[in-house]
Amino acid sequence: MNPKSEIKLPFNKPYQAGKELTYIQDAINRGKISGNGYYTHLCHSFFEQNYGIEKCLLTNSCTDALEMAALLCDIQPGDEVILPSFTFVSTANAFVLRGAKIVFVDSIADHPNMDESLIEELITPKTKAIVVVHYAGVPCEMDGILSIATKHNLWVIEDAAQGIDSFYKEKALGSIGHLSCFSFHETKNIQSGEGGLLGINDTDLIRRAEILWEKGTDRAAFFRGEVNKYGWVDIGSSFLPSEVTAAFLWAQLEELKSIQSRRLSIWDSYFQLFDKGSTTTEILSETYQKLLSQASGKIDITWQRIENKGNAHMFYLLFQNETERSEFSTILKNEGVLSVFHYQSLHKSEYSKKHFPDQYLRELPNSDRYSDCLLRLPIFYELPEVSML
Repeated sequence: MNPKSEIKLPFNKPYQAGKELTYIQDAINRGKISGNGYYTHLCHSFFEQNYGIEKCLLTNSCTDALEMAALLCDIQPGDEVILPSFTFVSTANAFVLRGAKIVFVDSIADHPNMDESLIEELITPKTKAIVVVHYAGVPCEMDGILSIATKHNLWVIEDAAQGIDSFYKEKALGSIGHLSCFSFHETKNIQSGEGGLLGINDTDLIRRAEILWEKGTDRAAFFRGEVNKYGWVDIGSSFLPSEVTAAFLWAQLEELKSIQSRRLSIWDSYFQLFDKGSTTTEILSETYQKLLSQASGKIDITWQRIENKGNAHMFYLLFQNETERSEFSTILKNEGVLSVFHYQSLHKSEYSKKHFPDQYLRELPNSDRYSDCLLRLPIFYELPEVSML
């Protein structure tokens, strides 16, 4: 094996804040680890108090949160749901499971976020909801989207999987739509291996959300003393995670400010490195800076200059075509650095071809461009300390 092909710098390394095991042990000692206990409540309160979300419920994944959102919006077979083509499959799957037809909207020309100017022309009498994806933690234009939704009486669900601690006009992502969904997968800024959260901003949905969350029972109300017994009152599933997951997550949330500060510094260093004429900071190691500079010198990079860095969830380059992206990625891999592309346009998927042929035939050039030309560089808390090359 060529030693240069060994990965010395991974794309991601899950960060341990330090108290995860301590809090997990404490959860065990408290005698309740099945979920909706002490650490679950701490996590709920954190999001509600810091980000102004009316009610929060931890879930096993962002996928679970999206599936709960589809249930709460009462998506039925034949309903139409508008969402971006450039997103993860879970965004669409949650609504397909309820029988919805997905109607894809293209990205804007200078960012993978959905183009809000194209939404209204896609609305029909069957449209039920708009699912907004805040790509890379950079907010979509929510004022325009909410205006359209209000005009046509549509639900707005924020897929804020990547959006923790990011804001739109001083409003936290996840606090704007009727519902919102976060991810704590190990690749996210704040992580618990797997995990998610449903944010509920329409208070009329809170009681039913708790019932869906507790397998279709009013168990949560029972434990608050609001009913003298609990039973099966609606559909639902086992959406809530264990206290072990919540305890791990709480250790991360306690260190949110320091984690975000570090990631923002790394993002700024990348930005300066690729911004012609800028002097890089010292946050990236000298070796890594040199490698990236040499590699970029071999390929004419057209990189995405985002002034709004969001929450520094990711840093990506945008190439002229798929071939140049592949060449740059190969150069990095040969030096032990793993870079990765991202989503493939959902409207061009095999599933869409089979189930939504009218969507498969549509031209969404910006979505396809990001699928073919976008490349993500490593960004994680310990990046500067990694011994590499």
